[in-house]
Amino acid sequence: MAERKAHKGEGHRKRLRERFLRGGLSGFHDYEVVELLLTLATPRRDCKDAAKAALARFKSLQGVLEASPAELCRIEGIGPVNMLGIRLIKAVADRFLEEKMLRKDPVHNAREVFDYLYCNMKGKNRERFKVIYLDTRNKILATETLFVGTLTAGAVYPREVVRQALEHRAAAVIFAHNHPSGDPDPSPEDVAITRKLLFACKAVGITVHEHLVIGDNRYFSFADRGYIADMNREFEGINA
Repeated sequence: MAERKAHKGEGHRKRLRERFLRGGLSGFHDYEVVELLLTLATPRRDCKDAAKAALARFKSLQGVLEASPAELCRIEGIGPVNMLGIRLIKAVADRFLEEKMLRKDPVHNAREVFDYLYCNMKGKNRERFKVIYLDTRNKILATETLFVGTLTAGAVYPREVVRQALEHRAAAVIFAHNHPSGDPDPSPEDVAITRKLLFACKAVGITVHEHLVIGDNRYFSFADRGYIADMNREFEGINA
């Protein structure tokens, strides 16, 4: 029986795995993380060049993890099979953050809401408006993206937000959208949209707890800055 011939980089691959098992990802370059993920489904080929090419193409580890399957397949050395590790780790991270949020009260954990949403919204070149639907105990019922594109008063429809909230039988909602510029400070348009949505939801008995604007590793909380409380008082004054 012929002896199996070691492939190029086999010793390097073994050392990468041993480094990870000893100390986690501390000291790893981003391309080495991608390389390690590629080795999970690439049994007999060196993955270093493909990992470096992916980092060069997508600019960061985040960019690689968020790349679509079609985009990954354009990198020489990455195909439908050996991208498994890259796709798997992103899916596992998303599920972990989602399940972590499901066990908590998101109304009192703005930072964790941000962490959960940031994983899905960072690095996007278009604005995405998300709604988290909550039950009477502030547990998450569902999360969905309702609008994509530049947010203007004409682009976000309160009736659609209310319709979806009622369909989910939500008692309360949390709004969130990203700023592709990376600066989370709200625009006058953001403030106007938040007021419009809060009034529409209040009119049918749905509470708006929060609106997060997500930027580059930071966020702006309408609740923490007092906007939500002020808008609620304004609504009550108008309807007194």
